[in-house]
Amino acid sequence: MNRRLLLKHSLATSIAAVMATAGITIPTNSMAAAWIEAEFNAKAVDKVFAELGATDVAQSDKITIKAPDIAENGAVVPITISTSLENVESISILADQNESPLTSTFNFGKGAVGFVATRIKMGKTANLVAVVKAGGKFYQAKKEVKVTIGGCGG
Repeated sequence: MNRRLLLKHSLATSIAAVMATAGITIPTNSMAAAWIEAEFNAKAVDKVFAELGATDVAQSDKITIKAPDIAENGAVVPITISTSLENVESISILADQNESPLTSTFNFGKGAVGFVATRIKMGKTANLVAVVKAGGKFYQAKKEVKVTIGGCGG
């Protein structure tokens, strides 16, 4: 039994080494410079918009936010954002009362469907703001979510 385990681990290690040498796997530490740190460090919604480059944001009824009206635990709030806008480039999700409002940003390739399902943390009752960049323009939609137990240290 030990011999089989040794062979399995040896094979797995060999495959990983070959993949790393061939450049098939890319270490994530080397991509740290491309991280959008300024957007996540912004402490106000207008600062996040400025960091995203969203100077002129229009309200849109083509963005749908599916989230609970009342979240019993702010540590895990399920959210679904979908849009029927054409040429979606990114979707960003903000919780305007969080210490750091930007919870996530998703970038899309050409021809992708504007749909995101995720879970976020909310410290207290807040407006969820979905910011969609489509065709070089920014659009937004809002929905209030009431939180009974805070998830960001509350």
